[in-house]
Amino acid sequence: MSEPRQADLRLRLYQIIFESDTPAGKYFDIALIVCILGSVLVVILDSVQALSAKWGMLFNVLEWIFTLLFTAEYLLRIYCTPQRARYIFSFWGLIDLVSVLPSYLAIFLPQAHYVLLVRIFRVVRVFRILRMVKYVKQAETLMQALRQGRQKILVFLCVVMGIVTVFGAIMYLVEGPEHGFTSIPRAMYWAIITLTTVGYGDITPQTEIGQFIASAVMLVGYAVIAVPTGIFTAELATAMRKEYSHHVCTNCHKATHHINAVYCDRCGHKLDREWDHMMNQEDS
Repeated sequence: MSEPRQADLRLRLYQIIFESDTPAGKYFDIALIVCILGSVLVVILDSVQALSAKWGMLFNVLEWIFTLLFTAEYLLRIYCTPQRARYIFSFWGLIDLVSVLPSYLAIFLPQAHYVLLVRIFRVVRVFRILRMVKYVKQAETLMQALRQGRQKILVFLCVVMGIVTVFGAIMYLVEGPEHGFTSIPRAMYWAIITLTTVGYGDITPQTEIGQFIASAVMLVGYAVIAVPTGIFTAELATAMRKEYSHHVCTNCHKATHHINAVYCDRCGHKLDREWDHMMNQEDS
């Protein structure tokens, strides 16, 4: 194949595999998400002994089909990306690699003393589900909201750890080892499960003062849930306002798109930024 044709092929593959805004990219992402969900479902069902005994051969065949598909996708990504080393050693590149390794390891390490290692890698296949995150655009907005609110959330977590330490120390003094609070770390464990309103019941206060403190910790627990939720919601709303702008698709007339979008996220039609600029001038 001539060099210009090879460059065109790589560009076309890059647009399909890496650019989800294009119509072909959308179909590729949908097919990939279906494969990811199918492969994870096979791993989950194969872990059930009754199902594995009955359908083990089918699960094995399906696993190899998914493995070959993911292997081809991984190699195509390396082939078409202009920054190969950056992709290979990136977080998503490593996840892509881990998603195809287990089946090959089972071939090269069949000995009994490698069974545990192979089993670990087989379970690691569940990490394929993480790949879905990068194919959902809204996940990027969620991550941006978390990054924007990380300082507030960090301060809040420090306050929570302070509360846990104080209540744990108090309960250690009030209840003591005879009631299960054998150390401050053990009492802090109780404070955490009470603060988060989980309440396993393996350690319970027996004295009236201890029960009163436990009630106070439970009430504080509701604030623990509400505060970070409020912080995240506020940052998410801010991030969504920044991420989207008024770009009208001339094909399906969808009014709002991602600020950097080149193609319509509904129909895949290319956005006409010049037309949007003219419309905005008319409105002004």
